[in-house]
Amino acid sequence: MELTFKDVNYIYSPGTPFEYRALENFSMHVPSGSFAAVIGHTGSGKSTLIQHINGLLQPTEGTVQVGGFVIEAGKKNKHLRDLREKTGIVFQYPEHQLFEETVEKDIAFGPKNFGVEEAEIEQRVADALEAVQLSEEMKDKSPFDLSGGQMRRVAIAGVLAMKPEVLVLDEPTAGLDPRGQKEMMEMFYRLHEQEGLTTVLVTHSMEDALTYADSVVIMNEGKKFMEGEPLEVFKQKEQLRDVQLDVPEVLAFLEKVENRLGVAIDYRKQSLAELAKDLTSELGRGDGHE
Repeated sequence: MELTFKDVNYIYSPGTPFEYRALENFSMHVPSGSFAAVIGHTGSGKSTLIQHINGLLQPTEGTVQVGGFVIEAGKKNKHLRDLREKTGIVFQYPEHQLFEETVEKDIAFGPKNFGVEEAEIEQRVADALEAVQLSEEMKDKSPFDLSGGQMRRVAIAGVLAMKPEVLVLDEPTAGLDPRGQKEMMEMFYRLHEQEGLTTVLVTHSMEDALTYADSVVIMNEGKKFMEGEPLEVFKQKEQLRDVQLDVPEVLAFLEKVENRLGVAIDYRKQSLAELAKDLTSELGRGDGHE
């Protein structure tokens, strides 16, 4: 499902002393099946943006379109329930939303609420557990007896059990150690590829945006500041500094290598080990010419 924001404004508490414009003339297009990253500091409008995707918020002005669903300012939207069945949002610390007595019941809660048949729910629970790499034996356990990482995976499985076509990830690796962060992002990217999802990642991690996203939107004070392919956006160092953002560490490292050693290596989403191998190869080639 493609996702389009067109000239969207959103104002909290309009006409009161607490009026606050969280989105201003915001436009964005995410093609069906692509992976977009949204980056910006606290207060840039990211959270307001993602709450428009499944109709939790409706524009003060402008239009949001998700597949065939249109959310328009000033108009009653009759199909929000259907939209929410197609869009899954993984909020920060999703494990805080667990509440059922077993893992199976927690994962099944969403589909059951939407009237999915029992046999289908059972299959969805099994599929969701497999997708988040948890064993089926866990389904009878209390989610509160699991580790923090396992609890998060159970909460994510509950979102996946709805079979969404659009997946929104709001800082999904918050609070995890570096290894856990990498495992979580690799899991999401695998799901994105296997299921053909349209994925929107809200993140502070420039590295994750560079590694996984097809496109990047930089937000600042409710406006779209920059947009484009990750490599092209992250080349704009001065503009990024204007909104207190740095380039990803791997690109900064490659720039230092070129400046100090005269060796230019193209970034093609290599791992650090692969980059080290490329660097060794380039340096060896240079020695051979001397």
